[in-house]
Parts: sequence; structure tokens; C-alpha cells
Amino acid sequence: MIVGFGPAGMFASIVLVKNGLYPIILERGKKIDERVSDVRNFIYNKILNENSNVQFGEGGAGAFSDGKLSTGVKSKYNRFILKTFVEMGAPEEILYKAQPHIGTDKLRVVVENIRNYVESLGGSFLFNTSLENIITKNNSVVETITYNHLTNTQNSILSDNIILCIGHSARDTIEMLYKIGVNMEQKPFAIGLRIEHKQEDLNRSRYNNFSNHPALPPATYNINVRTPDKRGVYSFCMCPGGEVVIASSEKEKLVVNGMSYHSRSNINANSALLVGINPSDFESNNVLSSIDFQRNIEEKAFNIVDRKYVAPCQRVEDFLNNTISENFSTVIPSCKSGYKPVNLNKILPEYITRNLKYALPLFGNQIKCFSDYNAVLTGVETRSSSPVKILRDENGCTNIKGLYGAGEGSGYAGGIMSAAIDGIKIALNMIEKIKEKS
Repeated sequence: MIVGFGPAGMFASIVLVKNGLYPIILERGKKIDERVSDVRNFIYNKILNENSNVQFGEGGAGAFSDGKLSTGVKSKYNRFILKTFVEMGAPEEILYKAQPHIGTDKLRVVVENIRNYVESLGGSFLFNTSLENIITKNNSVVETITYNHLTNTQNSILSDNIILCIGHSARDTIEMLYKIGVNMEQKPFAIGLRIEHKQEDLNRSRYNNFSNHPALPPATYNINVRTPDKRGVYSFCMCPGGEVVIASSEKEKLVVNGMSYHSRSNINANSALLVGINPSDFESNNVLSSIDFQRNIEEKAFNIVDRKYVAPCQRVEDFLNNTISENFSTVIPSCKSGYKPVNLNKILPEYITRNLKYALPLFGNQIKCFSDYNAVLTGVETRSSSPVKILRDENGCTNIKGLYGAGEGSGYAGGIMSAAIDGIKIALNMIEKIKEKS
């Protein structure tokens, strides 16, 4: 059984069916086309489906992103992953471009084709279905309890091997795993804000006199500084020609993310600006306290915009000066859900805002458009990675036999490629264990 059909789950599924196995894939969300409809309903009507949204559903959180395929992870599986994406409908250019990306629009087609491929080789899917509990005997997995969100019914499925590909936002699943005794620990993660500039200003900053050259793609960046507090402040998930989206998956919580289509042709560029968080920042050693920390910030963000699913925004100059301007200037927030001018200093902990304020002028020394204090900040970015790591052995197995952790939700990946690599490795390890038993 595979739980979750994001990058780790998709490639774990591919490996299993290619090796003659018939996995059952649980996906708490909906198929990608239905999921897209739910996301649109959330954007325009503010109706949140907690199991079908920007975070949850077929394709995982990466299906509503820039679809970046660049990675710092050197793996023999990198080429296999890119080739598989092309076979499933991704542009062939991802095989040779230095910074390959698919784009959210084309990635949706790829996801559907991967599902069809897995089904054609014997895999089966249970959509709208969450993993509610795991039954063990002699410290080994024997059974799963699932919950269907459409029929509001529980089911029992016998299974002695499970790969958890749950993603970084499946907090209820993490809480269940903690309750049944799966070993886990707090891990470093990061939180912050999204920053938006006009893409044409970023192009001028990066390309100078060649900014309008038709052969040049929309400019990108990857920046970081080390602050006197010994924290890293860095850009993450930079989306050229993209938009900011509200990525909530829990009611009365507000979180944002960035997204680009394949053309990257929108007016604004956006990126997360994150500040590193360490387990030592928390008063409690309880593993789940880091999730409580995220939730608290997301609730503050929701409250500051009058408890509506609109984006809390602030000009960079106002953020630095702890003030609010009722109107924006040269850069207009791109969030289609709507936005409200607020003081973002009131949402984040002081040590986070202090480090962001230290870094922003320094970023202006690296990239000219960062000196434009009319740029827009939007809150909050809290889901860049999981704050929890599920402990596993060299084969990827947890302290419960037959229960494997993979991808971002288990704390071992960050992005589409690294999650896919991890899913492949864990699936291969599980296959070897199954062979040893037979």
C-alpha cells in the first residue's frame, strides 16, 4: 500500500508496478481534474475542501507550483525521473535545460497519465480516502483503517507493507503515527513570507541591457544571507512570471505558496523568503509542538485579514518601518483570492521579522530590484518543508516492521525531484524485503 500520490507516491507506484506488484494507492484528495475545480471554488468562492486543495489531492502540493525539476541531489535516478515525465507528457526540453520546469498546467496532464499507467499495470486507487489508523501485531503492520470522505465510512484493508508518502501538510496523519508509537523527532525547517516584484524589473536587474532579448527566459534568482543571529535567510520556490496562491488545508488557517504556468508569462515574479527555524527555538521537546507553532502563525494570518481567505500583504518599505499603506504602488499583489493591506510584523515572531529586515537590504546589493521598496510581501509561508522527521533505518523502514516513510512528509526530501528519488529508493528497498520473506 502507498499512502499519498505526490512525487514520492507516484514514483514508488511506478517502481512497484514495473516489478510486477499491484499496489493500492490511498489518496485523501481527488483526481487532478476534480481537484482543480475545488481549488478554483476555493479561490473565487472561499469554500475550502480540507482534503482537496493546493496541498492535498492527486499530484501532491507540487501540482500547484512552478513544477521545478532542478535539484542539488545527485542520484542515478535523476535521468529516469525526467525521462518518465517526458514519456507521460512533459515537454522534452526538461531533458536538456539547465533549470528544467514543467509548470502547473502541464504537470496536471503528466499526473493523470502517470495514474493511468499505474492502473494499466495493476495498481489500484482509492481517492477521497485517508489513512485513519494502522493496526499492528508483534510490532508489524497487519491492517489499515481507512476513511472515505465522500461516504463518511471506515474500511479495513489487510496490508503488511505500507509506504507513507503523505506530504508535508498531512498533520492529522503525523499525529496518528505519533499516537501509535512511530518514532519521530523535530527537525529544522523554515518560515517566512512571499515577495513579489514585477518580472520586467527582475529581468532588467539580471540581464541589464539584454532584458528584452527574445532568446532569454524570464529571469530567476537564488539568494541567501547569514545573519548575526546565525540564521540563514534565503529564497525558496522562486516562481518567475507566476502568482501567489492561498494554500490553506485547514479551516481558519491561512498559508500561501507560489505557482507558475509553463509559459511563466504573468506580470509578477514571486519567491518565498524564509528564515531558518531550529528545534531549540521551541520551549517544548514534544515532536508535535513544531506543528502547533505553524498552526498558531497560520491562525494569526487568518485573523488579521478579518477571518477571510484573502492574502495579507504589505509593501516592503512599510514592513521595514512597521507601518501600513492602504494602497500599493508599482507592484500589485497577484493573489486571485484577493488581498488586504496589513502589518505582517504582527503575525510572525519577532526573531523572524528581525532577520528578514536584516536580509532585505542585503538582497538589494545582490539584485537591484530588491532595492525597490514598493515590492510586495505576502504572508505566510509556513509549509516549505515538514517540521517533523519520521525516523527510519537504512532501508527506509520505521520502528514498526513493514511501515516505510518516504518523501517530504517523512522529512527526507524537499521538492519534486528529491521526493521522487526517495520514493524510488524506498520502493526498491521494500521489494527486496518482500523477496527475502518469500
